[in-house]
Amino acid sequence: MLAAIREQGVRLQRIRPALAVLQKELGLEHALAAKRLYTDGAEVLLDYASHANDDSALELVVVRHGQRVFRELIDAYLRRVTFALDGWAQRIRLPQYKHAEVIAEPPFGFGLPFFVHRRAKISDVLECFWAGEDLKTSQRSSASQVDLEDAVRVASRRAA
Repeated sequence: MLAAIREQGVRLQRIRPALAVLQKELGLEHALAAKRLYTDGAEVLLDYASHANDDSALELVVVRHGQRVFRELIDAYLRRVTFALDGWAQRIRLPQYKHAEVIAEPPFGFGLPFFVHRRAKISDVLECFWAGEDLKTSQRSSASQVDLEDAVRVASRRAA
């Protein structure tokens, strides 16, 4: 979830204080996995209406300073996360992959990212590549050539 929020453009300097506020004021120790947590690409947001068990009015608020925002601004991001019935994140589609459909979910592979098709872990594919195995002849994954190249591109990207 942290990677997805950062991919949307939110800087760590804004994420850390927001998580501290959520932990201190609301007791959310695992706020990054909470269904009520959103982003607009610049800030970490929380749906305070859900917190108050009031489904009639959604109230998204910037956690750091309490300013309200409109939910319509972040609808595209919300579609990337699937939540379980208990309200915690169950599966997230990782946005940094342009071609490959890559998700992470705690019940499979300890939450490590994997290709949706064939359920091959990204780390396994990358280990073969870094060991010198050619992506075209790799027997570790039956993912497409484009998906494999996309995984290498994401892994090779320099941190900002």
